[in-house]
Amino acid sequence: MKKTFVLVVLFILPIVAYLFFASGVNNFGKLPTLTENVIDISTIDDGNTFKNKITVLGFLGNNIELKKGNAFNLNQKIYKPFYQFNDFQFVMIVPKGSEEKVEELKSELGGLVDIEKWKFVFGDEDQIKNIFNSLKTDVSLDEHLGTSYVFIIDKDKNLRGRKKDEDVGTKYGFNTTSVAELNNKMEDDVKIILAEYRLALKKNNADR
Repeated sequence: MKKTFVLVVLFILPIVAYLFFASGVNNFGKLPTLTENVIDISTIDDGNTFKNKITVLGFLGNNIELKKGNAFNLNQKIYKPFYQFNDFQFVMIVPKGSEEKVEELKSELGGLVDIEKWKFVFGDEDQIKNIFNSLKTDVSLDEHLGTSYVFIIDKDKNLRGRKKDEDVGTKYGFNTTSVAELNNKMEDDVKIILAEYRLALKKNNADR
């Protein structure tokens, strides 16, 4: 009996543990799709697109001076750790007429890190609302056509998020006013979607 018990402990339990954690990794390795076929940013600016990019999408509004703190939080907590990954970008949609304010913001952000992958796209009210509404979230734009929330868009133009967030249930976006939310939730979700595409790439290469 003792030999059998020792054999179980030494050989069987590690296999069971491995299978348990392996299945957990598989379940954890996908960030849920919440909305499919988000309107592409190319409808506003044909030099930019969501296709084949992992995008953090934001709507700054025309009161950019009041959104600088949000942009700095996002820059430090999310952009800076991940911007060197291939196919990763930030897209900020801004109302036309805000070009000068955007240049000022870019200058300040650029003092902290290379902001090559920060993309600013200018649109009119209808264009901005069309893209925002296509996200189909529980968040609203304010009177300045902005929001403090940002959203993760995958390479197929789908909105990714959480279906079972412990605080709000379905979580469509992340509040850039909250450093804790960026640290504790958004950073994790960005890691998941980046890992998802890395694993898919490795599998495709292995199958060739």
